[in-house]
Amino acid sequence: MPTVVIASPKGGAGKSTTAVLLGTELAHAGANVVMLDCDPNQSLTLWSDKGPVPERITVLSNVSESDIVKTIKRHDTDGQIVIVDLEGVASRLVSRAISQADLVITPMRATTLDATIGVRALQLIAEEEEALDRKIPHAVVFTMTKAIKSKQHSGIAGSLTEQGVDLINPPLMERAAFSALFEFGGDLHSMPAQGNMDRAIENAAQFAQAVYQRLAGEVEND
Repeated sequence: MPTVVIASPKGGAGKSTTAVLLGTELAHAGANVVMLDCDPNQSLTLWSDKGPVPERITVLSNVSESDIVKTIKRHDTDGQIVIVDLEGVASRLVSRAISQADLVITPMRATTLDATIGVRALQLIAEEEEALDRKIPHAVVFTMTKAIKSKQHSGIAGSLTEQGVDLINPPLMERAAFSALFEFGGDLHSMPAQGNMDRAIENAAQFAQAVYQRLAGEVEND
């Protein structure tokens, strides 16, 4: 089954939130998910320690550079999806994880700074593609977005599209429920209501579906 790597050299881009939303929504839809916490901040571990981990999810902490490849291969079995949450730097660990990916997702806020730094993740992917002599599917998801797109957001999205970058729609909106996952643990379906839960659940579910379509080959990328 597929390995999804969440990678961005920019701290605060929403990597761990993206990983938790993707993992919990896929599990809620019936998939078995193994989540690898490779971030020194251990955000996934902190989330999993807050409350009961949802059914069909396993969280593995402290996965190091020396362990990452064999850990992915050990859990990349039929019936499981592996999600890797990486540290916010360009490192050997990040490169090794990307080399095993069936899909790399780069979370990015719609700001010039995030876009400039986030593009470095795309460069890392290109380097691994050259080294492995194979394509590594990858996509960008905008995070913490507003209901009304700013000109800056539209401009950045247009520029990435012109460069042939796959943009996942819908983007992940700025939702109180998303950040509250790290306060309460669990998933959007079990935690206490925070803001407009119906919209938050809909947004997360549609995002997970868009990712699943890419893993299933239903979305063609250049």
